[in-house]
Formats: sequence, C-alpha cells, structure tokens
Amino acid sequence: MKYTDLKNKELNELQTLLKEKQLELFSLRIKKQMSQQKNTAQIRLLRKDVARINTAMSSLREVL
Repeated sequence: MKYTDLKNKELNELQTLLKEKQLELFSLRIKKQMSQQKNTAQIRLLRKDVARINTAMSSLREVL
C-alpha cells in the first residue's frame, strides 16, 4: 500500500482500514508467538501500512 493511494481517501475510510490492519497485525503477532507464522516479514509490512494510514489521517486532520 502506498501513501499516494491513501491520501485520496476520506477520513472514515482510513479509520476502517486502520482498524482492519491493526486487527490483522494483532493476529499475526499471536500466530508468531505460537510458532504458527512462517513469514515474519509480513508483520513489518503491516506496521508500515499502519504508519502510512496514520500519516494520511493526520494530514487530513490538518486540512480540516
């Protein structure tokens, strides 16, 4: 997911996307602790996606 894709979305869309990504990140962390997750790099990518969404949300709040 790129920032340019996110900056065109509305605030409520970003909030729902953020909740989905955070839930997915939580489940991957649990799977990692239980040694069920093989691809641990996916956690890093999700963390970056969450940061990008937060950045897009903060830029929208500044405009409003």
